[in-house]
Amino acid sequence: MIAAAIQAPSLEIAVLVLGMMLLMFEAFARQIDKQTLAVSAITALGAVLVATFFLAPNPATEQASGFWSFYTADPLAIFFKRFALLTTILVLIMMIDYAPTVRRSIPGSGSETGLGEFFALPVFTCAGLMYMASAIDFIMIFVSLELVTISFYVLVSFTRKDSATLEAGVKYLVLSALSSAFLVYGIAWIFGVTGQTNLQRIASVLANSELDRTAALFAMVLVLVGLGFKIAAVPFQMWVPDVYQGAPTPVTAYLSVGSKAAGFVVLLRVLRPFMIFPNVERLIVIVAVLTLIYGNLAALPQNNLKRLLAYSSIAHAGYLLIGVACVDGRAITFYLVAYLLMTLLSFAVLVVISQQTGDEIADFNGLAQRSPFLAFAMLVAMASLAGVPLTAGFFGKFLIFWAAIAQRQTTLIVVGAITVACGFYYYLKVVRAMYWESAAKIESIPVSGLSKLAMSLLIVAIIWLGIYPQPIFRALAPQRAPVMVMNP
Repeated sequence: MIAAAIQAPSLEIAVLVLGMMLLMFEAFARQIDKQTLAVSAITALGAVLVATFFLAPNPATEQASGFWSFYTADPLAIFFKRFALLTTILVLIMMIDYAPTVRRSIPGSGSETGLGEFFALPVFTCAGLMYMASAIDFIMIFVSLELVTISFYVLVSFTRKDSATLEAGVKYLVLSALSSAFLVYGIAWIFGVTGQTNLQRIASVLANSELDRTAALFAMVLVLVGLGFKIAAVPFQMWVPDVYQGAPTPVTAYLSVGSKAAGFVVLLRVLRPFMIFPNVERLIVIVAVLTLIYGNLAALPQNNLKRLLAYSSIAHAGYLLIGVACVDGRAITFYLVAYLLMTLLSFAVLVVISQQTGDEIADFNGLAQRSPFLAFAMLVAMASLAGVPLTAGFFGKFLIFWAAIAQRQTTLIVVGAITVACGFYYYLKVVRAMYWESAAKIESIPVSGLSKLAMSLLIVAIIWLGIYPQPIFRALAPQRAPVMVMNP
């Protein structure tokens, strides 16, 4: 009864209304403590997250018309709506810890003006991510993608007193605009070839042997260039290190997790109609190999943790592309969940440490003596990112490689195994600094109760899913089929 009363689009509407209310309070309630807005946003998004469990899947059909020809509420969409909401809640918790840095960056010492916008923009980003999860038409894909991207334009350059932040904002703006141009040009070509923008109808048209397949393949490549920027795949990754290092740390975490997850969901839906072309799989394999090699080798010499996590993000995009090449939607989904948990945990610790000392790996020296809890949290995050057994990261890599073995993708298996070994080296550099190096000063590091609770839940989830991954599989069980199907 409750499921029938809640329509899927109402969730996005509720999130958008929440974002506008936060902006109204920011503009007119000047005496209110701005961190109250963040707590209110976390509470409201938590309520929306609970509401997603009362949604009945309602997949769109090829005959759907009106709004439902643009939007679907299938199990994959509902799952990633929850993913977007959970990511945004955790990022807002990080932003509360990061608020003192934002205050210092706003003209006028101690000013609260603009801080509410810092808490409101992730809510609009969340709405865009939720729309992207349900988008099955190129028009909806583009509109939701731009809602996400424009919010990130502002968030990346929010601490505008920092020259590195302004540089990151300009680079992200210019290169993101370029990628959007490729995406739009590819959509125009697809519409010109097929006369459709709906993905299901495009699949039906592409099955026609009389179609100009060369033009369709060229259009797909243009779209892949645009989406390659969003997921940080080689050779479209050049923006990642500088933007990740220069952006505010919670925004970097949001870019790394939310934007990447939404990009892969869209990529899965967009590629499905084009998998009838044998060259598409080969192209994805090449991109995956290049992404794995570049991301892992470039991470090896890094001494700044934000840059290391930036190159790590590129490397993890390579592992996810293995799943795309092997058309295994379940492996991709589980890996994205594991990536959410371990990346947000590492950034949650980094937010606290960077405000005390800095974001160099050397700043973590002796952390086990200064804060055993933070050191253990970062240890779990680094172990999961590296793929140590009994962590979610290990099981995610296991599923990805199992998919590659099943599809006999020998090149991906060999390259993936070598690059996993590289990952152990640069992730364990952080562990060595925390547990084997000595700190210049032994000072305790305060952690807020809300942050400690969030970190504790992330630690438990990483270990739990590494031992018992069934909850994720059950959440995807209604699909009963891979997200993409390879046509013979």
